Amino acid sequence: MSFAFRLGVSALALSIAAGSAFAQDDDFWAKAGEKFQGVTLRGVTEATPPSNYISDVLAPEFEEKTGIRVEIETTSWDQMYDKAIKDMEAGTGIYDMVYIEQDIVYAYLARNFLVDVTKSLADNPDLKAPGFDEAAFTTFADYFRGENGDLYGIPMEAFIKIYLYRTDLFNDPEVQAAFKEATGNELKPATTHEEYTQIAEFFTKWGEDHDMDLWGTTAQAHTGHPASWYEYVETVAPTFGVYGWGIDPDNNYAATVENGGTMNSDKAKAALKWWLHMRDIAPPESVQSTWTEVATTFAAGRAAQGLVYGENAAWIASDDSKSRVVGNVGVALPPLEDGVMAEAEAGDGYIGYYDGGAFGLPVTSKNQDAALLFLQYIGQESVQPGWAVAAPRITHTATYDDPGVQEMNDELGGYYDMLREDGKLFAGAPPYPFHAQLREAIAPIFYDILTGKIDPDSGLDQMAEKTEQELTDLGYRQ
Repeated sequence: MSFAFRLGVSALALSIAAGSAFAQDDDFWAKAGEKFQGVTLRGVTEATPPSNYISDVLAPEFEEKTGIRVEIETTSWDQMYDKAIKDMEAGTGIYDMVYIEQDIVYAYLARNFLVDVTKSLADNPDLKAPGFDEAAFTTFADYFRGENGDLYGIPMEAFIKIYLYRTDLFNDPEVQAAFKEATGNELKPATTHEEYTQIAEFFTKWGEDHDMDLWGTTAQAHTGHPASWYEYVETVAPTFGVYGWGIDPDNNYAATVENGGTMNSDKAKAALKWWLHMRDIAPPESVQSTWTEVATTFAAGRAAQGLVYGENAAWIASDDSKSRVVGNVGVALPPLEDGVMAEAEAGDGYIGYYDGGAFGLPVTSKNQDAALLFLQYIGQESVQPGWAVAAPRITHTATYDDPGVQEMNDELGGYYDMLREDGKLFAGAPPYPFHAQLREAIAPIFYDILTGKIDPDSGLDQMAEKTEQELTDLGYRQ
């Protein structure tokens, strides 16, 4: 089923839902919108499947129900942050909604950029939509709460970074026999880094030997874009047992092993060397790949396996206008070192990145009341199933059981089941208000590792030392 058709189905599902017991009362939206006629709300977000659904489906529907026009600007990750932050810093009020990625929300809260949605609705009960309920969100919403427990962003996407693999290749008898002969093992999704490496090396050689555009793994390894740094610190390092970027906030924000951190630990160095080896046997475009290009590489059939953000899983698995591997996508948990799963299950660690974002209301917005209506609209339970089918993100617990979502779950090889049952094993970025400053301080060293200017061990030593210096300058280390 094509993605465009899925959007049509989703829109139809929303129309049907509007007449159900779970839909919002159209009279409320019409009445609430009366005093905002002529208002145009403007938002900025990254051009991702969940954001595109807001722009293409939810914003037009909200305008039809309320008369309030909504313009959603979808752009690159870099431009999204730049535009949102500059607008809020300057107080220009260009945007009434901004996308808040989970890893940057703590910096926004520290700078008082965002309106307290919980308090605003309590103070303005006439704006409270009857079907909007904070309690309906999954626990992912907790990442967007302030110290007072109030919600400062309406979750609009939540997904884990998963291990995708080509079921057509893994189930091919000829490939299975060749793999068994070459390695002595059965071909199946990897559970350890050693197994993953073995599979990656086998398929890269298989592609070479059979003159195929096929490699053994993906790699989000751009040499000058934060995506590569994020893949290492948020996706790869935790699978080796390095958490929170290797920083210990309970130990004076130590990063170096000498001071009690793990950023340049043996585990961290092993993780980086493993990942660099995967990059070296990945498709050649990997050295210029961000999160977007990794998804398109896998969808093009150029990798047998890979670590891919779950928001891309739906179109990779179902959109035959953009994906060559429709019907041949399997999902699994990422490969892990010994002990990591036990630490995650005990709450002492995590196995990968739980990503996602919310729409927040800047305090600089000139249309805060109208924007509160729109944020509730996209946060209501009734619009969630169509959204989850179009883009595999779930922010409401009830969405899992929707028939359409369950059907998509089957197409995705149980991805939603994994999100529901194993999501607790993943974690978002650590709550560092210095997130962006530290990333910008140490990423250039990381890029030098990627380009070979610095060896991995020395590079991690330098990153750890630079981290402690930066955090000292920012006042976090005493």
